[in-house]
Amino acid sequence: MGFRDQSCKLLAIALLVSGGVASGALAAMQARGGAMEERELGPSGTARPDAHIAYGNDPLQAVDLYLPPRRVGERAGNAAPPPIAVFVHGGGWARGNLSMVAQKPEYFARAGWAFASIGYRLVPNATVEQEAADVGMALQRLRAEAAARGYDGNRILLFGHSAGAHLVSLVGTDPQYAGDAFGAIRGVIPIDGAAYDVPRQLASAGQFMLQRTYIPAFGSDVARQRALSPTNHVGAPDAPDWLFLYDAQRADAVDQAELLGGSLRRDGARVATLAMHYPERQVLARHRRINVDFGTPDYAANDQVAAMMARVAAGD
Repeated sequence: MGFRDQSCKLLAIALLVSGGVASGALAAMQARGGAMEERELGPSGTARPDAHIAYGNDPLQAVDLYLPPRRVGERAGNAAPPPIAVFVHGGGWARGNLSMVAQKPEYFARAGWAFASIGYRLVPNATVEQEAADVGMALQRLRAEAAARGYDGNRILLFGHSAGAHLVSLVGTDPQYAGDAFGAIRGVIPIDGAAYDVPRQLASAGQFMLQRTYIPAFGSDVARQRALSPTNHVGAPDAPDWLFLYDAQRADAVDQAELLGGSLRRDGARVATLAMHYPERQVLARHRRINVDFGTPDYAANDQVAAMMARVAAGD
C-alpha cells in the first residue's frame, strides 16, 4: 500500500468505523454516545447548551444553541443582538453528532457571539441530499428563533469540518437547501474537506475510501455526484465570504480547496485559504486536530477567523 492509500485508510477510520469492528460492538459504541467518534473526530464540549431545538421529526434533526453571557448594555436593551456561528460536524456523512464541538462554544462566547451546532440525519438512513436539506432547515429554524433567543439571525457564519465542510460548502453555493435563510449566510469556513468536486475526488481516492466512505455517500451515478459538488453550483448567488482551512500535507484537501476557492474567487466572492501545518505524521491525527484546536489560543487560523467574524458582524 502506497503512502496515499495508507493516508486515505487512516482518514477513513476517522470517518467510518472499519469493517473489523463487529456490528454488536458498533451498536454498543453508538449507544454509549460514540466514544470512538470523540477520539477520532473530536470531543464533546464542556459548555452546556442553553437550548436543544428540534427542526424535524427525526431525533437527529436538532440544534444545540449556546448563547453568550449577557452584558450590562444588553440587559438594558441598548445593544444590538450578536451574530451567530453555526457548526456542522463531520463523520463521513455517516457518523458524528452535534455534541462534538470541543471548545467552539466558549470561543464564540468570549467574542460575544451566539453559537449553534447542527445535528442531521446520516447515511445510510438518509441521503447526502437530505443531509444538506437538514442543514438548510436548521438554518431556517435558527432564523425563526432569533428574535426570541436574542441573536441576529441575519448574520450567520456557517462552518463545518470534514463531511461537514462539504455540506456547508454545498449549502453556501446552492440556494435550494437553505431557502429564505440563504441570504443570511454571510461567511463560510470549510475545514479540511475533500469532496467539493465529488467526481474528481472519487477518481483520485484509494479503494478503501471509495468503498468505506464515498460510494455509500455519493453512489456511482456521475450526474448525482456532480449535483452534490459545490464546484458545480458556483455562480451567483453564493455566500459572499469564504475561508478554507486544510491540512497542508493532505494532497486531496489542498487540491479540492484550491479548486472550489479559485472558482468562487473568479465569480466574485471574497476567498482566503490557509494551509495548516502540524507535526503529527498520521493524517488522522492532523485531521482531528485541525478541528479540535479551532478557537484555542495557538490555533494558526485565529487571525483569519477573527477577520471574517469582524466582517460578518459588520454586515460586510
